[in-house]
Amino acid sequence: MVAWTIGKEMPELPEVETVARGLQRAIAGRKILGVTLGKTDFIDDAAAVEKELPGRTIRKVERFGKFLLLRLGGENHADGALLVHLGMTGMLMPLAVSEPQAKHTHVVMQLDDGRELRYIDARRFGRMAFLAGEVLRRELERFGADPLESGPEEFAKRIGERRARIKALLLDQSVIRGVGNIYADESLWKAKIHPAQLGARLKPKQTKKLYAVLLEILKKAIALRGSSISDFLDAEGLPGEYQRHHRVYGREGEACFRCGTRIRRVIVAGRSSCFCPRCQRAPRGWKKRI
Repeated sequence: MVAWTIGKEMPELPEVETVARGLQRAIAGRKILGVTLGKTDFIDDAAAVEKELPGRTIRKVERFGKFLLLRLGGENHADGALLVHLGMTGMLMPLAVSEPQAKHTHVVMQLDDGRELRYIDARRFGRMAFLAGEVLRRELERFGADPLESGPEEFAKRIGERRARIKALLLDQSVIRGVGNIYADESLWKAKIHPAQLGARLKPKQTKKLYAVLLEILKKAIALRGSSISDFLDAEGLPGEYQRHHRVYGREGEACFRCGTRIRRVIVAGRSSCFCPRCQRAPRGWKKRI
């Protein structure tokens, strides 16, 4: 089984969903004729990628948590999938063969319509692997529920049965897949829940509210093509716009949009967490750590 390193940084669910939808429109149905690899330290079994992809058709491009999942099949080929994590600086986009290759282009897939699907990643914090059959099934089972596909009851169950900080639970991909630092902070602020509150101690009303606002924020972020922080660009090379709507993430020292109190930052579950000390009351016994 492939041991995936689940990235802590960008992009998150809305950004990956944006890329997946763009690629689905652009390359679904195209056949991969060949693969050329550059640096391969981010690829699990580069030889398998080189061997298994040529001749397969890209049947569907979808998002799975923070991963892109390219479903592959075709005549004389068993079904499989290419899993791609974009890391902090990864981009996967179809380009004309005549388009000069950008620096840090590490994977080039030749398509049957004359274009190339290129993976570009300056820092190579992304991951890529070809998986099939039982190995693929077991790998995907390691991840938790997708907030866009699960309901409030499942969300409440997964949060309520663990005595961990709510911020840690939202970031734990085995609990809820796809959410990262940005949308966890934004959702907790809107739900008026401190990031250090224990998931098991949230009242049913709070859990219900948190799920509702998380869903609302994720859908709005998807509609605006995600948040462009660092180097995120979609499959067409365009930035997202949701960063203009951030209420708390990255706003340490600025006034809370709701009450005017200065936004603070603490470390919860090893991650920086921005919150409003007035709107999001700290749980009893919580030691403040900047």
